[in-house]
Amino acid sequence: MKGKAPPGEDRVIRIALCQRNIVVGDIDGNIEKIRESLVQVRELGVDLALFPELTVTGYPPEDLLLKPHFAERAEAAMRDLAAEVRDLVAVLGFPELCDDLFNTAAVISGGEIVARYRKRYLPNYAVFDEQRYFARGEQALVLDMGGVKVGMTICEDLWYPGGPAQAAVIDGKADILLNIAASPYSRGKGPQRERMFATRCEDYGCCLAFCNLVGGQDELVFDGHSLVMDPRGVVLARGRQFEEDHLVVDLDLRGVSRRRLHDPRWRQQHGSAADRLRVVPIGRPRRKKSPLEQRPLAGLLDPEAEVYRALLLGTADYFRKNGFQHAVLGVSGGIDSAVALVVAVDALGAEAVTAVSMPSRHTKAVNREDAADLARRLGVDFTEIPIDAVFECYLRALERPFAGTELNVAEENIQARIRGNLLMALSNKFDWLVLTTGNKSEMSVGYATLYGDMAGGFSILKDVAKSWVYRLARWRNRQGEVIPPRIIEKAPSAELRENQLDSDSLPPYDLLDPIVTAYVEEDRSPEEIEKLGFDRALVYRVVEMVDQAEYKRRQAPPGIRISSRAFGKDRRLPITNRYRPIPSPD
Repeated sequence: MKGKAPPGEDRVIRIALCQRNIVVGDIDGNIEKIRESLVQVRELGVDLALFPELTVTGYPPEDLLLKPHFAERAEAAMRDLAAEVRDLVAVLGFPELCDDLFNTAAVISGGEIVARYRKRYLPNYAVFDEQRYFARGEQALVLDMGGVKVGMTICEDLWYPGGPAQAAVIDGKADILLNIAASPYSRGKGPQRERMFATRCEDYGCCLAFCNLVGGQDELVFDGHSLVMDPRGVVLARGRQFEEDHLVVDLDLRGVSRRRLHDPRWRQQHGSAADRLRVVPIGRPRRKKSPLEQRPLAGLLDPEAEVYRALLLGTADYFRKNGFQHAVLGVSGGIDSAVALVVAVDALGAEAVTAVSMPSRHTKAVNREDAADLARRLGVDFTEIPIDAVFECYLRALERPFAGTELNVAEENIQARIRGNLLMALSNKFDWLVLTTGNKSEMSVGYATLYGDMAGGFSILKDVAKSWVYRLARWRNRQGEVIPPRIIEKAPSAELRENQLDSDSLPPYDLLDPIVTAYVEEDRSPEEIEKLGFDRALVYRVVEMVDQAEYKRRQAPPGIRISSRAFGKDRRLPITNRYRPIPSPD
């Protein structure tokens, strides 16, 4: 019979996961990216194309969502796009304003929006604040695509057992769950997501297509890592990490039916009430498809490579999406500025970066040499601006008010602020972005100077602990030695007084970092941290330093989030705050 598919072919669906780097607020530009992807996957005979959560507006739009005209413009642009989509089905996210505001997936087919699915579970933890903006969806959705049943979910809807995912599979008999997402990166999250998805696939006896956002947005980085899984939780295809990708897969769903026939557990489960499930029939165009070229299953990056790629993408997108053309940062000959400079060059290109050395009377010759050597190896523009003459002017100006006092942190911080002023002067003169070089360990305990080394527009290492700075330096050198080994080997120092070392003011980083991780990222109490094997007095000292430095962190520039809890959106504590976990020890 004309137009009839060969036996079993109606159970094979060709899916494209369009993993795109979207700009928040650039509705017209985002629609154009969607259009480009649709043209590309249409040529491959795709039946169903997925795009990430809130693709039309970018994620997270934050308080742009409180402007009604923002959501109205997004839907108008999506309707114009829908008129062009006639020979495949596309699913993309947008903010839907309809009595209230919803985080919605639009299903587009035949030149119109044929169905809408509203996100059920709205995350309100860590960096998420969706309950501030969105109302909760109530109805599960299944698309009946001519023999293939497809259940819809958005990001968090699949994070929990039950809910719309289970309703779509159990009540709606969905063969495959779709999940469009904007799931931000944190160290080790990718494998955790895969394990969770595998559990859902095994429990529900269905396949999964997960399409995630990629790109940097302020502090957040989205890692892509889209994937397709079978009912056993086996990854069939995996999108690239930290780059755009079109993952196109032929998914044979005949095995889903066979598996369910042999698994009585599936029949015993119960989804939500049937009146909360909507099934929408959608025609599937019958087009001759050329065989797909099999792409090898992409492996996962190792931990150092993963973090490094996140820093590259976060830096590059902050720079590009905010319209900067050139970056500048101070280099001291130390490990932090070395790693920050290497990341900047790898992300932006040597021609877009200037390195500035600002030696003082306390700067050792070896550090001046190492700073110049690093810049030479990387091929960046390098200049040296000694600060002693400027420092002397400050000391003369302060001679009377400082009379009769001992040298202390005031004179040390003047040097740091001179350096910050010089970098900001270059920024103002040439319209350069100042990149700061401090790390998370220093930011945690306040070992940083306001309006000095904290002065700048973007902080590359803000969420990278000192121990990880060293790990990244060694990893990057294994890819090709760019950091002089002497920089990695020397003891860290701020060089704001003679023969100063970080260890004069801070515990060793191999002790400091795990205490900070336990207190800041895991919210452990001092007693719990002490039970992990740390000295009681040391724990209390570090906790007190962290608590007292909140006012500094509030004034720090944005930086790339790579941990499960970064300073900024993740951790919002009052500056004026007398709470202490327990009284300090005697």
